[in-house]
Amino acid sequence: MEAESEPYVRLATMRQLHQAVADLNTARSLADTLQTVADGIVAGLGYELACVNLVRPDGDLVVAAFAGNSAAEALITGRVGSRTSWERRLAMGEIWDELRFIPHTDGWVLLDDDVPQWHTEGPEPRFEDEWHPQDRLYAPMYASGGGSDLLGVISVDRPRNGRRPGAWGREALQMYASQSAIAISNARLRANMQRALVRLEREQQALRASEESFRQAFEYAPSGMAIAEMGGDQHGRLLRTNDALCRLLGRPASVLRRYSFADLVHPEDIGTLLRTSAEGGRAELRLGRRDGTYLWVSLRNSVVADTADGPRFLLTHVEDIEERKRHELNLAHRASHDALTGLPNSAELRARLSARLCERPHSVVSTDVEALDAAYGDVDEARAHGFPADGFDVGRGVGPYDHHVHSVAPDTGNDDGSKGLAVLFCDLDGFKSINDRFGHHTGDAVLIEVARRLTTCVRDGDTVARLGGDEFVVLADGLGSADAADLAVRLRNAIIPPIRVDGRAVRVGASFGIGWAACGMTAEEVLRSADQRMYVEKRSRSKVHRRAG
Repeated sequence: MEAESEPYVRLATMRQLHQAVADLNTARSLADTLQTVADGIVAGLGYELACVNLVRPDGDLVVAAFAGNSAAEALITGRVGSRTSWERRLAMGEIWDELRFIPHTDGWVLLDDDVPQWHTEGPEPRFEDEWHPQDRLYAPMYASGGGSDLLGVISVDRPRNGRRPGAWGREALQMYASQSAIAISNARLRANMQRALVRLEREQQALRASEESFRQAFEYAPSGMAIAEMGGDQHGRLLRTNDALCRLLGRPASVLRRYSFADLVHPEDIGTLLRTSAEGGRAELRLGRRDGTYLWVSLRNSVVADTADGPRFLLTHVEDIEERKRHELNLAHRASHDALTGLPNSAELRARLSARLCERPHSVVSTDVEALDAAYGDVDEARAHGFPADGFDVGRGVGPYDHHVHSVAPDTGNDDGSKGLAVLFCDLDGFKSINDRFGHHTGDAVLIEVARRLTTCVRDGDTVARLGGDEFVVLADGLGSADAADLAVRLRNAIIPPIRVDGRAVRVGASFGIGWAACGMTAEEVLRSADQRMYVEKRSRSKVHRRAG
């Protein structure tokens, strides 16, 4: 089973990776983009050294950026390694999907080739996955739209944890290399387009040549490009689109000229589009395809202006980011859900519970009329009802006009019909004996089946989470004391029936503790209360009724 802290580490890594990828899109030039690529690895991916080798027009690779060591940067930046030597390196060693790892035991044959390299002395590894100073890890970058057109190679060294990266670290490095390749390609494309636009404005005598250069860069760009009208009744209407954009949206150019991006954007993203169209810049949003589906794209607007007449049109660059968005959603789900059962994990449970709680205990106001009387009457009474002594102050977020919906624990001793957020803490009885007798494979199968049974017994808006081991938690809102007790009985009865694993029937029992979430409590306090009540309930039941196996 995964360590309880691992989801936090994964979530932190994903946030750092997301920030590093976001920084790639803020670079203003190709040189800035290359340096940002190297800096992002050191700042966000946990390596002390990073080097970006870029393919030159003649095919050889030049060290274009370095991060992590100023002495190494001064020594090898600008040096060139032959394409033959690089292809040799990428063809040897261990294949980690798109990555290439050459351990120090194999890399000694590369010490004398012409690829610029920097090594630091260090001790021999003490355990199998410890990083050696002469280990080499490469992340090839390929141009968008093709898997064999090498754009460059990222090389990294000295992981901060001293170990070779695991599956999670490799996936993060591979994804970062893919996004870096897109950023470098886009930086080159933007540089070419900007040069073309400058020529259109400043080189009046070479107008035809400039227009042809722009046309080719526009038409044959590997990503979508569009020119839209600015100002007037037709503001935003598409005047021209390239083939890549037509393929992306599944519509011919003649049809696209009837629309503006506002007609194609997802309704939830219209505000983002309007801000980007008015100010220029970059946005990530969804555009509609001909088949009715929506596609995630990165949309970058550049306002093309005439020195005499002001803004003339918008030049829009549209990049397909559907795969990256899907990957981000998958990573987010994996970071917040249990890998075995698919249920929300401990971190996600605490986040959902904390979202329902505030630091101030809820105080009930009898009626709005009484609260108003109190506000204009006795000062102490007005303050007791949440109003300031000098009148109304609805901007403080307190009192009867607080927009937060407070959670209140019902009176368990007297079921007066009040409802609250019930927290049911479940601990399986007899699960350890199943693990000991039949092995972890059977134990895992039992946990998966218990998760399924719990999920089928609750409402759509309720939460079933795995806290860890054989402990589960159910969050169910809008329940009274009797409702929560009935739910605990239904859940226990759903767990008790035999579970068949590999032709063998095993049984587990369940003990439930019912706690209540109330504002003024922390998520830890709520869970601790439910846990304590579960142990009280477990001790109160005879051992015979808790046996399983």
